[in-house]
Amino acid sequence: MALKSFLYKGNGFAISYEILNPTQSTDIIFLHGWGSSKALMKQAFGNTLPHFRHIYIDMPGFGQSNNDVALTTDDYAAIMELLLHEIGAHKNIIVGHSFGGKVATLLNPELLVLVASAGILIPKPFKIRAKIALFKIVKLTGLTLLRRFFISPDAAGMSESMYQTFKNVVNEDFSEHFKAFKNKALLCFGTTDTATPLWSGEVINTLIADSRLVTFDGDHYFLFKEGRAIASEIESSLK
Repeated sequence: MALKSFLYKGNGFAISYEILNPTQSTDIIFLHGWGSSKALMKQAFGNTLPHFRHIYIDMPGFGQSNNDVALTTDDYAAIMELLLHEIGAHKNIIVGHSFGGKVATLLNPELLVLVASAGILIPKPFKIRAKIALFKIVKLTGLTLLRRFFISPDAAGMSESMYQTFKNVVNEDFSEHFKAFKNKALLCFGTTDTATPLWSGEVINTLIADSRLVTFDGDHYFLFKEGRAIASEIESSLK
């Protein structure tokens, strides 16, 4: 593991990353999802693709990388650009899981690999919509101490900066960003995923002109069982 420190918009960031197969010349960068870390991406892909230099990154606020300010997805992409420049990495292939898929798209790699990527708005069930409406009413009364009873499990236990970041990134429509992506893309989605359902992958497939959709049995975390199969699809996309 290594740590690279630099300033972004006047704020200091220390970003943790790990490189496997350091003598290889083609880079494959792995970006985890919300609430995850480079360790989980390494668990899924660390024993695959030996002819590539693997770069696993903890994005700000996750794993062993710090974050003390509210960020947007654009900020995450800009910070990743700075890190990749600092360590001399090339954007040959970027694999992004869930939230990491949005960041990967903004980085504009030669081959974009979206694994259960976020970015298409998913209609919320009535129960969730009602909970949000109730929280807004409670918030107007000034009873913000009750926030913990209303926030998403994805936001539980977060610092204030990461909670604000979560609110910034959670409900983004990335349709225009997907449509603007002009390089090759491999889309991997799970058939039983409810967080980023298969139909959202099908939408992305229509938005990215040069894209190929591959489905896998499993939920939002099918990558842990299908790492080798995804790696095989990556190699096929390069041929």
